[in-house]
Amino acid sequence: MLTIDVLTLFPELISTPLSQSIMGRAADKGIINVRAHQLRDWAHDKHHRTDDYLCGGGQGMLMKCEPIFEAIEELRREHTKVILMTPQGRVFSQPVAEELAAPCLNGDDVHYIILCGHYEGVDQRVIDNLVDMELSIGDYILTNGAIAAVVVIDAVARLLPGALGDARSSEEESFANGLLEAPAYTKPNVFRGMTVPEVFLSGNHKAMAEWRLEQALERTKKNRPDLYRAWAEAHPEHFALKKKKRTKLTHYKPRPDRSSAENPTEQNNP
Repeated sequence: MLTIDVLTLFPELISTPLSQSIMGRAADKGIINVRAHQLRDWAHDKHHRTDDYLCGGGQGMLMKCEPIFEAIEELRREHTKVILMTPQGRVFSQPVAEELAAPCLNGDDVHYIILCGHYEGVDQRVIDNLVDMELSIGDYILTNGAIAAVVVIDAVARLLPGALGDARSSEEESFANGLLEAPAYTKPNVFRGMTVPEVFLSGNHKAMAEWRLEQALERTKKNRPDLYRAWAEAHPEHFALKKKKRTKLTHYKPRPDRSSAENPTEQNNP
């Protein structure tokens, strides 16, 4: 099982979206257990403050050491990994999601504590002494890290066996093979004069797979050229095979037209 304790000032931002749809069903099946904690519960002053002014001056407020240390020390197990959601972190991606899900796929019980940044971030002593991984979901700023934590949890949990209705779903989606997903269609086959590609009506599964790959390549080349270049470098055999198919008949020369050969003067005379 994957167990995740989330430390945040806004636990409802964690519990509400992760209780719905696929994540809710995964929790009901015992595949994942997410517990959202109010960080203020570990603050002991009168107002349960979790932030203070920056040491040395500066704008904004910084999350304090004391409640964070107490919370993590109470929740931590022997093999717990602590993840901090922060704009300064490693950029989250599908390979990172797979990295976090990997121990569960090996049958291990996994425990993560996700600390959600807020204000101007957290005291550096927290990072130096408690945090195992810093993660960012992109080069932009959110109002708090709880939103980013939901993204990470969802992306990781859906990789676990049984989380999705069809095990193939996570294998055929965008990024699963380094490419964006190909266009998809459903019934009716014709809608307002718009038809689905003929290949889907052929019953030829090999042809459909080839079509999906070529469409995925085209979409990736257009929308994510960085991913396209990486895929092309890793799969030179694909382009070599395409080139071979294109040049297969280049030696062929069309036979001359017999009627013109028998009546050469007809070509020169109007």
